Formats: sequence, C-alpha cells, structure tokens
Amino acid sequence: MYPVLLKIGPLTLHTYGFLLAVGCLAGMAVAFKEAARKGLDPEKVLDLCFYCLIAGIISARLFFVAFNWEFFSGDLVEIFRVWRGGLVFYGGFLGAALVYFWFVRRHRMPVWKTADLFALGVPLGHFFGRLGCFSAGCCYGKVCDLPWAVTFPNNGGLAPYGNPLHPTQLYEAAGLLILFAFLYFFLRKRTRFDGMLFSSYLFLYATMRFFIEFLRGDERGSYFLGVLSPSQTVAAGAVIAAVVLFFILRKRAKANP
Repeated sequence: MYPVLLKIGPLTLHTYGFLLAVGCLAGMAVAFKEAARKGLDPEKVLDLCFYCLIAGIISARLFFVAFNWEFFSGDLVEIFRVWRGGLVFYGGFLGAALVYFWFVRRHRMPVWKTADLFALGVPLGHFFGRLGCFSAGCCYGKVCDLPWAVTFPNNGGLAPYGNPLHPTQLYEAAGLLILFAFLYFFLRKRTRFDGMLFSSYLFLYATMRFFIEFLRGDERGSYFLGVLSPSQTVAAGAVIAAVVLFFILRKRAKANP
C-alpha cells in the first residue's frame, strides 16, 4: 500500500524494512525484559535473539524465493533486496528454531523456560512484520466485495492493483496483537510449567494461520491433497505438535514438582 516510507535524494527508506526493524526491536525488548523476571541472563537472551533473528531472516527469504522462483529467476540480485518485502514466516521459524536449539544447548540454558520468552516477543514482532507486509503489498488476499476490502494502487507494491482484496495482512496483524496481549497480560502470570507459554502460542498462532490461509490470494505453492496450502499443512502439524508438547511438559512438571 505504501512501499516507500521516505525518500531523500538517492536514499530510500522502505516501509517494510522499517517496520521489520521495529518489530525485531520490540520483540527483543520484551524477551530481554522478561528474562530477568524468569531468572535468566538477559545478555545471553539478547545474544540468542540476534542469532535467531539472522537465521530467521535468511531462511524466511530462502523459502520465499523457492516458492516464487519465477519472479527471481530473471533478476538474481532481487533475492537480496529483503527490505522490499518477501519473507515466509514458517521458513524463518524453522531456521530460527535450529539455531535456537544449538545456542541453548551450547550455553546450557533451560530450553522451555527460554522458549517462553520467545513466545512473548515473537507475536509482537510478527505484528509489526505483518503491517510491513501490508505496506509492501505481499501476502495479499483473494478478491472480495466486502466493505473493508482494500484496493492496492499501482505504486510499485507486490499486490495486484485495481481489484478489491481481503486485507489478510491486517487480519493476521490484528490476531497477532490479540495473541500477544493474551499471552503477556493474562497467561504470563498464570503459567504452571516451563513451555506452557510457548506451546500455547504455537497452538493459537497455527490455528489462526490455518484459517487465514483460505483467504490468501498470492501464490501458495502446491496444495496437499488438492485442498491445503503448504502453510496450512505446516499449521496443522504445528497444532498437533503444540498439543502433544503441552501435555508432555505438563506431565513432566507434575512428575518433578
């Protein structure tokens, strides 16, 4: 919608890149602040955030390029222009998760207590990221005739212009903000075991994402059984994994009070 936030001479500040940076800082600030309350080393948590951030952005971009190769095949330099938009959240989540487990094992940090910090920071950062998606025009929805449908202008954004579309970026942004508020202001002070926040976040986000995917109008990749997009397939698996993880960690906590 507004791909360029500011332009001064040859310098261009893209809205997507700006909001992505704001989201990263906001998410890390939440994790940093919560670390001290949880009895963890805030400095180590901040280092972990940076490692996961770098890995997440790289893997999120690689997944986006893989799913949209026809767009990049003619101009490989475009792959590196991340600030213009184009990241796959689940790809970033996978890359960050691999680095996360490597880091916490190396530094002997409690896996699930630390994961709970990320469960608070990630949805807030992701909220700003989805606002960035809206500004860049990526992750757009299907054509619709609803009163709140959004018509993107022909201003260099990634969304097709001239047609009213579901603002799926804003749907998800609103859901993420509600999810953050629920986890931070309600569930955070009512946790009964390490990993409860993380498994709850994973379940709630994956459920929300599964249904929003039905309204997405951008390229979704090959459909599983002709029905589910790759993101929906991953979301369904994440829901199951979250439920299993929740009960395993709860049982473990009861066995070791």
